[in-house]
Amino acid sequence: MKTQILKINDPEKDIEKLKKAAECVASGGLVVFPTETVYGIACKADKKSLAKLDEVKKRDTDKRYTLHIAGSDKLSDYVSHLSGPEKKLVKNGWPGPLTIVFGVARKDISENAKLLYKDNTIGIRCPSNDIARAFLKLCDFPVVAPSANTAGKEAAANAKDAIQQLDGLVDMILDGGTCKHKKSSTVVKISQAGFSILRAGVYSERQIRKMLTINILFVCTGNTCRSPMAEGLARKAIAEKLGCKVDQLAQMGYKTGSAGSVAINGIGASPESIRFCDSRGVDISGHKSRRITPEMLDEADYIFAMSAGHKNDIMRLCPTAGKKCMLLSDSGDIKDPIGGDFETYKICGGKIEKAVNKRISELLK
Repeated sequence: MKTQILKINDPEKDIEKLKKAAECVASGGLVVFPTETVYGIACKADKKSLAKLDEVKKRDTDKRYTLHIAGSDKLSDYVSHLSGPEKKLVKNGWPGPLTIVFGVARKDISENAKLLYKDNTIGIRCPSNDIARAFLKLCDFPVVAPSANTAGKEAAANAKDAIQQLDGLVDMILDGGTCKHKKSSTVVKISQAGFSILRAGVYSERQIRKMLTINILFVCTGNTCRSPMAEGLARKAIAEKLGCKVDQLAQMGYKTGSAGSVAINGIGASPESIRFCDSRGVDISGHKSRRITPEMLDEADYIFAMSAGHKNDIMRLCPTAGKKCMLLSDSGDIKDPIGGDFETYKICGGKIEKAVNKRISELLK
């Protein structure tokens, strides 16, 4: 096979070359193209084309390749439902050097798409490289793209390396220069057991955790009564909804916190609040109060205020928090029980528990 080498300097100016490459893949050919990580081998996801790719890669025919898409808007064609952490990871990580392995219900996998799935999962990548995105956009069919290398060799990070390894084995090589990162994408799997790093790459585990974690913040006045109760009860509600233990929430991609609009840092939860939560199987005895900061509000994905006054305080401190801030209860303000007896705290705690369970059910539906 004679491999054609096409130099791509600008996706817009070289659009005809990219169209030619897309047509090549459409007809069953293999095209090497650059991404921001390493070069990949584009292949149409049909049996005949994949068999050709398997031969080049010397790969087990039972193993699936990663689907590559031009934009996250194409994700819904292959994955019908996303969890909160998956949505956040897609938003923060795409386009970019990140491959996500999604779980998909068997009923949602069409007969024509079975070649893309393995054990009810599918790996998908949305590269940020301009040439890659322009090329993939021209392909109106599913494209898989493993790294451009032969068995046992390093993935090509520039066209020269790709040519040395694959000349004569593929139909076309798009020379887009040297890849930005020169290392593979990070592969993350999110399942019912939480998230896991299947392959180390550009992003570290710490970065991935930050990119996918859903942060929920509860705000009251002093952060010793209402918001600590809400935080503790929310941890319980989320764990029950996900079918995990409270200490597994971080791995599942959820974090709860609380703060007060005029709180003094470092004060423990009130004895009555601790007692009420304990009656619900929730331990907040280790709580320490915090005053809200713009950084806390900026980091939060959802902010629940105990009263309209607290919501106003939040908006003054962080005007951009409007879209993610709301009252905890649909019924209005939850009054401060401070200074009351345990019965007062019990009534307040009951209202908070009802409101928290409703909000968590809405978030995790």
